Amino acid sequence: MTEVKREVFGQMPREEGGGVVEKFVLKSDSVKVEILSLGCIIAALETKGRNGEFADVVLGFDTLEGYTGKHPYFGAVVGRVANRIAKGRFTVDGKEYQLFLNNGPNSLHGGAKGFDKVLWSPEVLPNGVCFYRLSPDGEEGYPGDLKVWVTYTLSGGELAINYRAQTSKTTPINLTNHAYFNLAGQ
Repeated sequence: MTEVKREVFGQMPREEGGGVVEKFVLKSDSVKVEILSLGCIIAALETKGRNGEFADVVLGFDTLEGYTGKHPYFGAVVGRVANRIAKGRFTVDGKEYQLFLNNGPNSLHGGAKGFDKVLWSPEVLPNGVCFYRLSPDGEEGYPGDLKVWVTYTLSGGELAINYRAQTSKTTPINLTNHAYFNLAGQ
C-alpha cells in the first residue's frame, strides 16, 4: 500500500512567476520519495539499506532556494529536449528553428527556462502523482503547443516514471529525469 501526502514546500519568488511549490511524499514499507511541483523534481528518495535504516540516495536540497538558484538540474525533469542541441538549431519540415542558447553555443535541457524551472499542475493518484503542463508554441524557440504529463507511481519498492506528450506540430522531444544518485546515501 502506498501512502500519498501533499504539503506546501515554499513560494516561488515573484520575479520567477510566483506560485506555491508543493511537495508530494509517496511512501511504501521500503521506499519514500519526495517530488516537487517545481520541475517535477525528485527532492529525496529514501530506501532501506542492509541495516534496515532509511537513507536518501539522490542529491538535492532541503529548501526551495536551493532549487531556484543555479544547480546541475538535481532531480528535475528536463526538456523539451534533454541533452544539447548543437548551435541551438534544427530543421523540421523544411523550416529551421533557432533555440535559446544557454550552454555556450548550444541549447541544453530545454533552454533558459526549461521544464525544470516551471511549476507543473499536479493530480494526486491512489499510488502516486501526475504532473501536467502546456508548453506553448514558440517557448524557448520550439514549434507547437506541447502537452506533457509526467506520472510518478510507487508500488512496493518500485518507483516508476511515465512520460506522455502530445503536440500540435512536429517537434523534437526527449524527456528524462535528471536525478543524481549516491547509493551509499548522503
